[in-house]
Amino acid sequence: MTPTGMAAKKRGGTRDNMLISAAQVLRERGAAGVTIDSVLARSGAPRGSVYHHFPDGRSQLLAEALCYAGDSITAVIDNGAAKGARVLLREFVDFWEHLLIEGGFAAGCPVAAAALGSADDEVRLSVEAGAILNRWCSALTRAFVIDGFDESDAASLAVTSVAALEGAIMLCRSTRTTKPLREVGDQLEFLTKAREFVRHDRRSSSRDS
Repeated sequence: MTPTGMAAKKRGGTRDNMLISAAQVLRERGAAGVTIDSVLARSGAPRGSVYHHFPDGRSQLLAEALCYAGDSITAVIDNGAAKGARVLLREFVDFWEHLLIEGGFAAGCPVAAAALGSADDEVRLSVEAGAILNRWCSALTRAFVIDGFDESDAASLAVTSVAALEGAIMLCRSTRTTKPLREVGDQLEFLTKAREFVRHDRRSSSRDS
């Protein structure tokens, strides 16, 4: 599992470079910090390219940048889901540890940043962020089901995992260390093992009775 386009060096066409730059600014400054000028400065794109590629201006650029970044992370999660939840969670921790260190702890999760947007023109962005987070939970639910959990327990563990990891990313940024992420990853693994033990114990008790 390796970091994707949202953290990559700018390459490809002007439009992709602008999306990557907007996603990077979103990670660092939140939705309010994504301005046309900040994206142009980072991408090196000419000003005329904004309305050529994004005729609706900043709102379109911001929305598409969120989808671009969200789809990149979703692809990472979807690709790892078949390995089971414990493997996927370890890979997710490694993924974010790399991104945090690579960015000098200056940038967090773009989806979480968008979800927290409160301005009137960012409501649609927050809704889209919620949809992306739901896709992550769904993928993790599938991974827990592969590990043998029933659908209800799998969904609960998935929500717990996403919430804990997003909180850990925020703590890592504020403390400038990946220790919170590692500790949360360890606790999620312990929780998963404990729930597996309870599940097996219940099955054993049911057979004995």
